[in-house]
Amino acid sequence: MTSVRTRFAPSPTGYLHIGGARTALFNYLFARHHGGKFILRIEDTDRERSTPEAIETILQALKWLQLDWDEGPFYQTQRFPLYREKIGKLLANGKAYPCVCAPQELEAKRQAAQREKRKPAYDGTCRPKEEIIPPLPEDKPYTVRFRSPQTGTTVVDDAVKGTVVFDNRELDDLIIARSDGTPTYNFCVVVDDIDMAITHIIRGDDHLANAPRQILLYRALSHTLPRFAHVPLILGLDKARLSKRHGATSVMAYRDMGYFPEALINYLVRLGWSHGDQEIFSPDELIEKFSLDAVGKSAGVFNPEKLLWLNFHYLKSRTLSQLADEVIPFIEAKGYPRPQHREWLAKMIGTLRERAKTLTELVDLAHFYLSDDIDIEEKAAKKFLTREVFEPLKQLIQKLSALDDFSVSKIEHAFTEILQERGLALGKLAQPVRVALTGSTVSPGIYEVIAVLGKERTLLRLKKALEHIERLDSPR
Repeated sequence: MTSVRTRFAPSPTGYLHIGGARTALFNYLFARHHGGKFILRIEDTDRERSTPEAIETILQALKWLQLDWDEGPFYQTQRFPLYREKIGKLLANGKAYPCVCAPQELEAKRQAAQREKRKPAYDGTCRPKEEIIPPLPEDKPYTVRFRSPQTGTTVVDDAVKGTVVFDNRELDDLIIARSDGTPTYNFCVVVDDIDMAITHIIRGDDHLANAPRQILLYRALSHTLPRFAHVPLILGLDKARLSKRHGATSVMAYRDMGYFPEALINYLVRLGWSHGDQEIFSPDELIEKFSLDAVGKSAGVFNPEKLLWLNFHYLKSRTLSQLADEVIPFIEAKGYPRPQHREWLAKMIGTLRERAKTLTELVDLAHFYLSDDIDIEEKAAKKFLTREVFEPLKQLIQKLSALDDFSVSKIEHAFTEILQERGLALGKLAQPVRVALTGSTVSPGIYEVIAVLGKERTLLRLKKALEHIERLDSPR
């Protein structure tokens, strides 16, 4: 078998979306599984819509997903001499011809076809009767059209779809060079795939309609066909094609929301591919097990809740030290000062990671740790910061102030002594303390919260709570 060479060829007209990322992933895994090469090509011939910013965003997204390419990135705009050479070859062989039909003339014919319920196809006005070498017009602008066969069929032998047959009468003569000389998409794709020795073309099935035209171009250029694999599209929960109205579709948006690349990779690979009932795979397992045989024919449905569940799995399985490194950019993005001590940060994360599903959610939950500017919920204060807890809180302040060892066990012991002396249930003291320290009635274990906040910050907030209670008795 020829060494496998796959490619991912995005158009840089925007961000890398979920569907494109899955296409890149399938190409990457297939190449790695067979010990082949994964090539990156930027299809930037649409000069009006392609931007350097979009190119950089796509490259960043691929790097974040750890889809490392072996060759490239190649840029189509730097390959025009090659395209002109191949167009000249087709003209010289009578397999292409100049077309002087004006755009307005073609548009009028297209509209007429639509009115008459006919397929709007080129009518062959400029097509030579035989495969001859026509002279190029010198006094008129012209496009170059590929001379498609008008009889027979073109068969796509697809690794996912099976055998798909196209009637050549449905394929009109494709423009391969515009009047300004720039080559068109389908032609550039074929020339590039031939030049880069691509053996397998794995892409979304919205490209299936391009396959017969491209196969005819391969044959006209006397080249062996690659193996095609058109994978089903990704749909939203409403079974419509995935779009912005379904939520975030950009890979970088998921990065910025605090998702892990492993979670997104693991989720995307299962949208259309499976290996038994296994849901979670290591990178090495994916490379080992991936095959086109296991790619399904039906569309994958993007379920944000399932992705969130996967991300939660990866968050829980990370070490606290690793999470401490990964969460810092999200802390800074929220405007909090960068924590100075990684050991403290790891301890803080340890109290929250069973509650957070993303890194941004982790930072949101950590507000009372990361800032002393906390607002106590009015309803919680009214219910728990009452005159009845004034003395127990005052006693707790005294006991915590006396501690040299501010560990969880010592803090728990201080609580236990007060509860026993006063005959209180834990909640009668813990909830007022929780409200005083976090501003809310929901938090991690109160002993752990106190240990992470530390002695100085804990005492300061408890004293503020006492002042709040004292004001309840003050005349207005």
